[in-house]
Amino acid sequence: MKILAIGDVVGKGGVKAIERNLTALKQKYNARFVVINGENADMVGILPEQAEALFRAGADVITLGNHTWGRRQISSYIENEPSLLRPHNIPGDAPGIGYGIFDAFGKRALVINLIGRCGMQFGADNPFFTADRILRECEGKYDFALCDFHAEATSEKQAFSFYVDGRISAVWGTHTHVQTADEKILPGGTGFICDLGMTGPYSSVIGCVPEKSLATFLGKIPERFSEASGRLMINGACFDISDDGKCCSVERINIILED
Repeated sequence: MKILAIGDVVGKGGVKAIERNLTALKQKYNARFVVINGENADMVGILPEQAEALFRAGADVITLGNHTWGRRQISSYIENEPSLLRPHNIPGDAPGIGYGIFDAFGKRALVINLIGRCGMQFGADNPFFTADRILRECEGKYDFALCDFHAEATSEKQAFSFYVDGRISAVWGTHTHVQTADEKILPGGTGFICDLGMTGPYSSVIGCVPEKSLATFLGKIPERFSEASGRLMINGACFDISDDGKCCSVERINIILED
């Protein structure tokens, strides 16, 4: 079973890249199940119409992150769309849920969305213990498990992957928008990559116009970030999961699209 995980979709360009290329990408990697992080589809959040566009393009599940509530319109939508996940360890009585069991060509895929705590200033519940609770609750109900761990610190992502090694088939990080080159299979059979990267403007600072990002670092009056233009890219990874729930291989995906 080949699983396609796509890194943070940024802005209109990122959505367009998925709409135009996901079908071909699924065919190229023979992917049967697709999970896309969409929390930046509207730069700081996602709108219902953007979620619908990603689903129409071929996403089976959309995960979110620290910008989950960046666009308030998503609050009512997420209550009625079980394939749109927000980090399950968001504290309080938040709408939506952070995990679900989905059909994957006859297999049962448990997909979990969690958010880290190091450097996030978010006040989330402990993601390690939250994962334990979800796995206990769903025991016997799924064939393999996947997790989008939305976090800043590479150390926290790596530590989490070892914590669930052998219990979750594939763990990937999102949030930094910069793809890491550390794809691997852990001793217990969990496939892992620290960060998938992003899908959106290629010549940008994490998807934004470089000049506006530079203003912050040069001590100028901060400007509101806006989406960069030009060529687009798609970042992600393909995980091959065997019948026993172990990961056989992890392949990074880094495609620069033509204009």
